[in-house]
Amino acid sequence: MPHVSILRRLALVSVIALSAVAFAQTALSEGRSIIVLDASGSMWGDIGGQTKLAIARASLTEVLKSIPPETELGLIAYGHREKGSCADIELIVPPAPGTAAAIAEAAARLQFLGKTPLTDAVRMAAVELRSTEEKATVILITDGIETCAADPCALGLELEASGVDFTAHVVGFGLTKEEGQQVSCLATNTGGLYITAADMAGLTDALQTTVLTAVPLEDPEPAPAPTPEPEPEPEPGAAALEFNFAPTALLAPGVAIPDDPSDLVWRVYQVAPDGAVGDLLMTDYNDFKSLLPPGTYRVTVGLDSALAQQDVTITADTLAAPEIVLNAARLLLHPKGSVDGPISEEARLQFTNATGLDTSEYGDTRIYLNAGDTQLDAYLGSAKTSETLTLTAGQTFDRDVIIATGVAVVNGYYVEGVIIDSGNLRVDLFEAKVALDGSRKSITTDYGPGKAFTLPPGDYVATVSLDIAQVEVPFTAKQGERVEIKAILQAGVLFATAPGAHSIEVFAAKPALDGSRKSLHFDYMQEKTLTVPGGDYLVVASDKAGATVQATVTVSPGERGEVALILP
Repeated sequence: MPHVSILRRLALVSVIALSAVAFAQTALSEGRSIIVLDASGSMWGDIGGQTKLAIARASLTEVLKSIPPETELGLIAYGHREKGSCADIELIVPPAPGTAAAIAEAAARLQFLGKTPLTDAVRMAAVELRSTEEKATVILITDGIETCAADPCALGLELEASGVDFTAHVVGFGLTKEEGQQVSCLATNTGGLYITAADMAGLTDALQTTVLTAVPLEDPEPAPAPTPEPEPEPEPGAAALEFNFAPTALLAPGVAIPDDPSDLVWRVYQVAPDGAVGDLLMTDYNDFKSLLPPGTYRVTVGLDSALAQQDVTITADTLAAPEIVLNAARLLLHPKGSVDGPISEEARLQFTNATGLDTSEYGDTRIYLNAGDTQLDAYLGSAKTSETLTLTAGQTFDRDVIIATGVAVVNGYYVEGVIIDSGNLRVDLFEAKVALDGSRKSITTDYGPGKAFTLPPGDYVATVSLDIAQVEVPFTAKQGERVEIKAILQAGVLFATAPGAHSIEVFAAKPALDGSRKSLHFDYMQEKTLTVPGGDYLVVASDKAGATVQATVTVSPGERGEVALILP
């Protein structure tokens, strides 16, 4: 069986992301690795008043700063593009040295939407790493269990039986004992460790141990569970309940959740008699029902970015069916560059508010947000529009978001009708307005022919250059319109060859008043092809001993001028 390098599966969670990646630092030094990032909907769960995904993004960025640049590290994510899809798995950053910054940037752009196909994600990483026989290590960090009818235990046995030096480490965050058994086998079946973390302190301890001492972290023996009080005998004739807890989530009082693919994420925590909130007991989705021991529980529910919580008291013989109000609105937003234009899948919609919300969606967007004032910043190319949305619980906001833009397509030409088909063609865009110091505000830079730029309406200057030939072209971008920019450089090609030369330098042929000539280009080579404005040039070739030879050449626009220099 091919070599399998391990997945580092980051269900980015507060310090859990820190803890897990710190744990990864010991393993990362040996062989190639892939981080498998849980971007499923369960990441909207709450920890200490913040969503796990918000904490995780910041934590991952900080931890990756300490990854040695020579580490061969990649990133796979799942659940980040579609809701309800078990095939939503993607290799985002292939394993290579120096990828830490790229992984942090990719994680910051991920959406957290779908299911948890963790087994197939691990398998994808194994296939990606099969080309090498180096040591393979995976660090799997998860706040949920497999939700796509696959068996991580069987995969662990399969990978171990492959004969490759393969180890999987699994960090379970907030999993119950039963949930942990469903993923810990991936570690034990490959000779790895299963680490549990139930709260912030536990995660901090794990981080300190792995980073400061680089000692493999062992799970402490769990404290013996208290002997439960015997359940009272049921009343004669009383039927046992199949479940005693069946909550319902509402957008607003009396307003049901619309029938769409968005997933409800339920989490249940034990509440102690003194009111302290204890460990996470379970996570479930959508139509949630459970049989819970009598007691008081903190129930949280998330729908996209909308969150709510409520304490519920459960008895043994009574069905608790609370209605938990999300106090949320449903947004259906369609970003466009103009009123009559198409919906742009390239547009990014960023939502922020005073309570810490900071999330982005791309293209045609459906999202649930808590009621109140939310800042919407919409981006398309170099254009941006902003507004404050006042959201009312229970309402659906269905409308277009107009990000006023036009499109400019830039091509360079040697002369009229002779296009420059070179990937080195450089296009710099500036605002047309000139500052007091004579400079212009830079907008963007790109390379190659036929580049299309999405811009807010206004006046601009395109500076188009190739080698030492350059031209500026002013233009105007209009909303909903496309403008074709022809940048004619009035240039040709200078070709110089000097066998045995150490360097070739090109000068302006006409000397200045003091007799000097302006150097236009220098390179260490024996042959040079250069795009230049039409005109006369002096070419000087030198050998290592300092001997030189020179010649003049005339280059006409749209033509090729050649010169051969023979060193003594």
